[in-house]
Amino acid sequence: MIHADFIRREIARSSRQAVLFCLCVALSLTSLTAFSGFSKSVYRYLLNDAKKLHAADVIVHSHEALSDGLEDAIAAEIRQGRVLRSRTHEFYSVVRTEDDRASVLANVKAVEKGYPFYGEVILRSGRSFQDVLAAGQAVVEGSLLDRLGIGVGAGLKVGYRTLTIVDVVEAEPDRPVNVFSLGPRIFVSSRDLEALGLVRTGSRISYQTLLKVVDEDRIDAVFNRLRQAVQTDRERVDTYRTARTRVKRFLDNFIFFLNLIGIFILVIAGMGIQNTLTAFFNEKRQTIAVMKAVGANSRRIIRYFLPVVFLLGLLGTVMGISAGIGVQFGLAGLLSDFFPTGPAPAVVWSGIGESLALGFAVVALFTFVPLYRLKEMRPVMIFRRDTTGSYQRWPVYASAAGFMLFFFGLVLRHMQDLRFGIYFVAAMGGLILIAAFLTRLLLGVLKRLSIRRMVLRQAVKGLFRRGNATQAVMVTLTASLSVIFAIYLIEQNLDRTFVQSYPADAPNLFVLDIQPSQQKAFADFVAQPLTFYPVVRAQVAAVNAKPIDRRAERDRRRDNLGRTFNLTYRDTLLDDEKIIKGGLLFRGDWTGPQVSVMDTVVEMHPMDVGDTIAFNIQGVPLTARISSIRTRTVDSLRPFFYFVLEDKTLRSAPQTIFTALRVPQERVGALQTRMAKAFPNISVIDLSATIRVFAGIMQKLSAIVRGFSIFSMAAGILILISAVFATRAERMVESVYYKILGAQKSFVTKVFILEIFIAGLFSALPALVMSQFGAFWVCRYSLDIPYHPFWGSCSLIIAVVLLLIIAIGLIPARSILAKKPIVYLREQPDE
Repeated sequence: MIHADFIRREIARSSRQAVLFCLCVALSLTSLTAFSGFSKSVYRYLLNDAKKLHAADVIVHSHEALSDGLEDAIAAEIRQGRVLRSRTHEFYSVVRTEDDRASVLANVKAVEKGYPFYGEVILRSGRSFQDVLAAGQAVVEGSLLDRLGIGVGAGLKVGYRTLTIVDVVEAEPDRPVNVFSLGPRIFVSSRDLEALGLVRTGSRISYQTLLKVVDEDRIDAVFNRLRQAVQTDRERVDTYRTARTRVKRFLDNFIFFLNLIGIFILVIAGMGIQNTLTAFFNEKRQTIAVMKAVGANSRRIIRYFLPVVFLLGLLGTVMGISAGIGVQFGLAGLLSDFFPTGPAPAVVWSGIGESLALGFAVVALFTFVPLYRLKEMRPVMIFRRDTTGSYQRWPVYASAAGFMLFFFGLVLRHMQDLRFGIYFVAAMGGLILIAAFLTRLLLGVLKRLSIRRMVLRQAVKGLFRRGNATQAVMVTLTASLSVIFAIYLIEQNLDRTFVQSYPADAPNLFVLDIQPSQQKAFADFVAQPLTFYPVVRAQVAAVNAKPIDRRAERDRRRDNLGRTFNLTYRDTLLDDEKIIKGGLLFRGDWTGPQVSVMDTVVEMHPMDVGDTIAFNIQGVPLTARISSIRTRTVDSLRPFFYFVLEDKTLRSAPQTIFTALRVPQERVGALQTRMAKAFPNISVIDLSATIRVFAGIMQKLSAIVRGFSIFSMAAGILILISAVFATRAERMVESVYYKILGAQKSFVTKVFILEIFIAGLFSALPALVMSQFGAFWVCRYSLDIPYHPFWGSCSLIIAVVLLLIIAIGLIPARSILAKKPIVYLREQPDE
């Protein structure tokens, strides 16, 4: 029977290792508990309110008028009394006050009677939305009134018609997340749609048909019949259960990224658990040797220490779960601006149970090898402290296999992606193997060097002391630092791509949907040099006569060929473009349509100069031959196009005109108002305001990522401290021997500092190289953004890391350096 006094005594004697062990366990669970609880709350909210989020049972979506076949199928369902229909048209337009004093870009939604079927459009007056909205009237968001300086009852010019504002909308069921909307909402009646004059060929309109199925049990049957009637890839039919809103897409991607960081942190902290427990048992070697000398077998010794490990693991698990719940609430608070009507943070008990089970699994997985090696400690250690057992290798291999299986299951559980799970586990295994190879290589080179200076020679020899854990510590530190550096590099690249890549002279106004007949009048109106970009909406149908699997393309996380593209035509390169393959933009010796493609298109799908691309331009097929491949020389807000064709090929296609201009901020409002009055169909986006909003979003997301980067750093620090503790006994013996031989304390300190510095340097440099490769892969092939290595800041980070490693390494070493030889020698017989 193991007494509580034994457990208390063993923990008290190695209190520092016990605290480190608990912190490592807690850290390994904090992030996953937070993300698991947050994601469960989010998905529960989305599932429970799915009908309200979509306002219908079946949703038909398109960016152009529905095909005749799909319209006929919907009409047949209505005639047979199986469904009710309500159509919406959604688009952006600049609206202005009746006296043309002010204007604003707004999100206009024209709805039919019956909208919404589920949920409720809540008005400030408390009246029914169905009764309020009528022809000639508008219901607007409160922010629009504030920005225009008007109130309910005022006139609002939308397109070619003036509507009367009759109420203010407080909430609507299927409103996109605020962060994705470029302007306040305006509801208008669909009976005013034609009079507005804003729906023209090539205009960016979202067509949506909402259907309420009379018999709820027949939702899937109606869905299947309508899906079979879909005639083009531009049409999409979903039920409220299958539709992926922008809210859900954003949350899916965000939670995916956070879960990925959480798993990385768990990996690092797990290594710390193993190192700390090894250090804990190293301090008990004399005790274990005595127990074995008096007849205790290995199984009994393991049973003695298991309750200690169990108690520490339980304490760490409770700490991690508690901290995770706190982080979950904090995460919900940070995201409250994005999802004001979204899920409130709540304790999800199923997530708590999962985290508890995960805690025990983590403790069992990472304590297996240290516990097993208790069997390999010999009674002879009573007489010789430097005696080490001949450790068997199979426990390490078994632990590694368990590690891989555990994390594969963890990735599948949280990422729900088999292929990614395989890639992730392979990447983690590869990371550790590469770290082990580089560490062995560097240590091998270091061991063969002939070093004359005494301090440096002794520091190097310290890395190879008997029973040392140098290689294991350096592998762990290299793997940990590579993850931390990679997170930093990814965050910096996101920041540079989305926030810092906008030069002072970049255009701040984007003007969309200019009709070809308005081009000259608009140029005269603006009275400044403009570059007009014709825009033709099209889809890629095939590459080299092989049809594009649009559904499979859209399932990819990166940009893909499944979406609708903007084509343009011109005969020259832009200032920020260059040809990287093909020589000229178009070939003079080729006949037939030619197309120049951006290098990012080649990354989406393999293709080369001479290959053919088939386009579907609003129902009209066009096949063009690739004449050149272009790239951008700078990353900025300047317009660019993936596909550029010749003037003669696209001039007659249905198109709108796009341009960008730079206007001083104080003149934007007045120009936008005059522009909306002269050209009501044109949409003007004030990008300077959008950048400010987007920068705010990125700052919050960066704060979240930095927070968990700090968790990663904390895990790395714990690993370093545990590594110093793991070799504390050997360092103390060396310190005593140096002093007995006449060395001063300063000499011993220099030896220890140099030893820690060398181990840190040989861990940090390979980690930096590996993190550069890993961050490059994530940025280019997962996030689809340009990559910058940030060598300057990385060099500074290496210096800071080395100083941190030395400082942390010396803190536990203070007691070692302070130990007097006579005191140490007197302590030996008492053991």
